Amino acid sequence: MSSQDFSPEPYPLYAGEPPGPGAEEFHTLPFPRTRERYWLYALLFLATLLTTTIVGAAMQEDFFRNQPFDLEHTFTFFTYFWQDPILLLQGLPFSLTLLMILLAHEFGHYLAAMYHGVDASLPYFLPSPILGTFGAFIRVRSPIYSKRMLFDIGIAGPLAGFVFLLPALSIGLAFSKVIPGIANQGTWIFGTPLLQWLMGKAIFPGTPVSDIYLHPIARAAWIGMFTTALNLLPIGQLDGGHILYSFFPGRHKTISKAMCIALLPLGKFWGGWLLWGLVLLWLGRRHPMVNDETAIAGGRRQLGWIALIVFLICFTYAPIRAGGL
Repeated sequence: MSSQDFSPEPYPLYAGEPPGPGAEEFHTLPFPRTRERYWLYALLFLATLLTTTIVGAAMQEDFFRNQPFDLEHTFTFFTYFWQDPILLLQGLPFSLTLLMILLAHEFGHYLAAMYHGVDASLPYFLPSPILGTFGAFIRVRSPIYSKRMLFDIGIAGPLAGFVFLLPALSIGLAFSKVIPGIANQGTWIFGTPLLQWLMGKAIFPGTPVSDIYLHPIARAAWIGMFTTALNLLPIGQLDGGHILYSFFPGRHKTISKAMCIALLPLGKFWGGWLLWGLVLLWLGRRHPMVNDETAIAGGRRQLGWIALIVFLICFTYAPIRAGGL
């Protein structure tokens, strides 16, 4: 069955003409709801819960043994966890924390879309054997005719996710421990976003960042910061691209292109930036036109500045690099 049973075109999102400059908020008319494939949402979520729990269990074992994160150990866990399923319980702090952050992010988008009468899917989760998940996304299945709608839907996800990752990071750091040089050991070496650096200094004053061994809960918050920064890049149809378009629709394409090009030299620090920049430069710079001349103002402008601050404190130019035991 197709994921979309109704064509959205005959059903406008608004009553009357699209708003012009200075127009007040307008009433939306809801689209007929698409027949949802709830079994698919549930299957992907459960698969992601399993993969994140397995990865979390491997992380927790490494943490108990004071061993650095070992990707090979994580892969091995996928082959023998079924022999002793009780081991999975120790992976729940990581998996539930990470899924809570991702759910908050995606339901921020979803609830904002529902508020504005925009047809959107529930979250699709993407399982992965590496860090447990490749993230999640929702599909917006109807046009958006207002920059205020676009702004609200775009910004709701990152801010909602940030509200949850902030306490997760603080709790995870409180459970972390100090082992000299541990952060520079292991299969992968993770970068330190500004938010983590500031919280680390507050919880472990005088301790170098390289000596802090992150508890799996803090590692889940790190993944939340990483995905938040990726989504807030002001490019194309990323969340940051939606926010950018709502403020500067005429400059969106130019800024998106400039940001894609700026990512390329960062590939020196993490190859993912080079790949991400090339893919977005080729496929991801365009944005659907929103025929609305109303300026974003008031509290939404303040939220835009908050989103920029969240991006800056969650971003790291070298998020992951190869290490060695």
